Amino acid sequence: MKAVERWVSPRMEQEFTLVRWGRSGVPVLVLPTAGGDAEEVERHHLITKLGDLIEGGAITVYSCDSVAGRAMTRSTGTVEYRTWLLNQFHWAVAHEIVPAMHVDSGERPAIVAGASIGAFNSVALLCRFPQLFGAAIGMSGTYDVERFVGGVTDDLYFSTPRRFLPGLEGPSLDLLRQRFVILASGTGAWENIDESWQMAKVLGDKGVPNRVDDWGPDFEHEWPTWWAMLPQYLRELLG
Repeated sequence: MKAVERWVSPRMEQEFTLVRWGRSGVPVLVLPTAGGDAEEVERHHLITKLGDLIEGGAITVYSCDSVAGRAMTRSTGTVEYRTWLLNQFHWAVAHEIVPAMHVDSGERPAIVAGASIGAFNSVALLCRFPQLFGAAIGMSGTYDVERFVGGVTDDLYFSTPRRFLPGLEGPSLDLLRQRFVILASGTGAWENIDESWQMAKVLGDKGVPNRVDDWGPDFEHEWPTWWAMLPQYLRELLG
């Protein structure tokens, strides 16, 4: 049920790993937290929590290395390099990861999900490539990463929905308005639900369907919160 593939990404100019769990069903790309790798979701038992959906053939789960997030957490290189890498990470997912997923699932739109920085990347990928993704699930999200990369560049602008979405028009926006974004957050330790509300306003102002779910003070910025959230939202989207 598990498969691992590695290659050197021509866009990011470094090794990239993709892991798959399952063999059938709706493709679900689960992005790691800031510095996580492709197997982070397995080590932290999120794959176990999705086990019945995977084993029942409802979904196939994929995850890849958080290359840009790792550079943020380690302050690798210059601000310009880190924002370039973030932009290239999104392009690598769209043009390297998604085609690899299509080999298994055909060209059906995937669900993209993630927690923390993974939530940012999930929403960004849906907004940038609505032709590839049908819905995004952002959990405990931070939706503007300037403070992590250390500054603003053109690459950061084009990678950040809160920045580029207000000016988006045309066919890409028309397609994005047919997608759906879930923004979920607790209000316990280390959570900041205001980030989700701010992201929701930007989406709503452009007519993009979205919903903010407040899970309350018992849910903290930790894996047990995401264990509860992700299976519930996947079942909702699968109908």
